[in-house]
Amino acid sequence: MSEKIIRGINLGKQARIRRRKEYLIGYLFALPVILGIIIYTYVPAVQSFIYSFFNYDGFYTLEYVGLNNFRVLLTIDPDFWTVVRNTFSYAICVVPLSLVLGYIVALTVNNSLKGITMYRMLFYLPVIIPGVASGLLWLDLFEAGPTGIFNKILESVGLARASFFSKQETSLATLVLTTVWGVGGGMVIWLAAFKNIPVGLYESAKIDGASALTRTLRITLPLSTPMIFYNLITGIIGALQVSSTMIIGGSNGRGVGDSLYFIAVKIYHDSFGGAFRLGYASAFAWMLFAVIGLLTFIVFKTSGKWVYYED
Repeated sequence: MSEKIIRGINLGKQARIRRRKEYLIGYLFALPVILGIIIYTYVPAVQSFIYSFFNYDGFYTLEYVGLNNFRVLLTIDPDFWTVVRNTFSYAICVVPLSLVLGYIVALTVNNSLKGITMYRMLFYLPVIIPGVASGLLWLDLFEAGPTGIFNKILESVGLARASFFSKQETSLATLVLTTVWGVGGGMVIWLAAFKNIPVGLYESAKIDGASALTRTLRITLPLSTPMIFYNLITGIIGALQVSSTMIIGGSNGRGVGDSLYFIAVKIYHDSFGGAFRLGYASAFAWMLFAVIGLLTFIVFKTSGKWVYYED
């Protein structure tokens, strides 16, 4: 065997050894994240699935009850349909409203005007404010009494005070308003989608005499459907897990007359709110997971009819 061939074989071995070392270093850097995901996500998920078949209080009681937790949840629990109705009413309002408003805001700031970066930052600012801080802010703004900031504004223009969170009839609508305030998060994703659309398509359409509205409807909207799909999925998942009323809802997060009593809030109350029915709460959590999974599957299956992926 010639010296060149031997040298080539040795170089190949050295390259393979070097790649293995690089892979090993990469895995070592990723190991803390992988362990964190396993320990704090997958292990608790498996535990909660097991607990859903037990009468478990988190301390001493651990009694196997089979599907009884699910049976009680669907047939006996007086709060079941209340939290389901409230949660889906909230989701039906928030998801499309957030999508539309976020899209409109993104279209508005998707230009190169002077100072547009500042406007983008202002729209995104609510997203980076901690939830507790924004919750306390909304409590001050929507205070039903004379000290409420919004009520002061209404009185200054001769209008009557609004009830906001203090009445059952207006609580849900008020919560929807506070949620839509954070559409800046979706705006960033929309802007990323707009930047990926070839500029040549707009130039060709403009030469052909297409108006700005036509270009938006025929180019921008179809080519941004993958991001619409993504925001729709994440919006559904987030809306069905809403628990912000623990801060601003009053009545232990349930709202006046249970108007803000959502599934996630009930799961918290059943597990840590004094009842310590961790097995029962786990059953409800897995039922919510199944519903979210079903809705996500439906959106995925129907996406082929309206999501456009550019070749």
